[in-house]
Amino acid sequence: MIPKSPEHLDHESFVIREATSADVANLARLHVVTFIEAHGGPGPTFETRERQWREIFAKADGSGFCFVAERENGELAGFARGVPYTDELPGYDGELNKIYVLRQYHRRGLGRLLVGHVAERFLERGITSMLLFGDARSPSNGFYEHLEAERLLTERGEFHGGYGWRDLRKLAARCLTR
Repeated sequence: MIPKSPEHLDHESFVIREATSADVANLARLHVVTFIEAHGGPGPTFETRERQWREIFAKADGSGFCFVAERENGELAGFARGVPYTDELPGYDGELNKIYVLRQYHRRGLGRLLVGHVAERFLERGITSMLLFGDARSPSNGFYEHLEAERLLTERGEFHGGYGWRDLRKLAARCLTR
């Protein structure tokens, strides 16, 4: 439970918990809204997002996971998804695959807590580094940089929106303690 305080979350309490298949419809709705808030519209439909989330939860290999920020009234305010990273960039074993928080809750600590829970889960699995792929022009980049993410540059020194953390212990400590 996130403590109530005026500087964090406007006197509302949130629970960060692992998402389950029972959350599919709510995750789909949240994903549609937060995607449009972050990237503009129209974006994928509710039906598309619902199908995608059903497929994610139907994959029973346990490799991926998702945490949600849930309000006291049961509504979801944000989510973050982690998956193993097995692609071409060396030195990274986990991927922050998605992170979205409703705009009305930006700058109040929810994103930080979600990232911290993803980092902590990776650490439990023996994964000590993670990266994410975003948009080089995204306003969210300041959030990643505030969490001391390293910009991932191409061989020619170009930035295309990727960030990485090589020490998830440090990231988890930064995100989960205040």
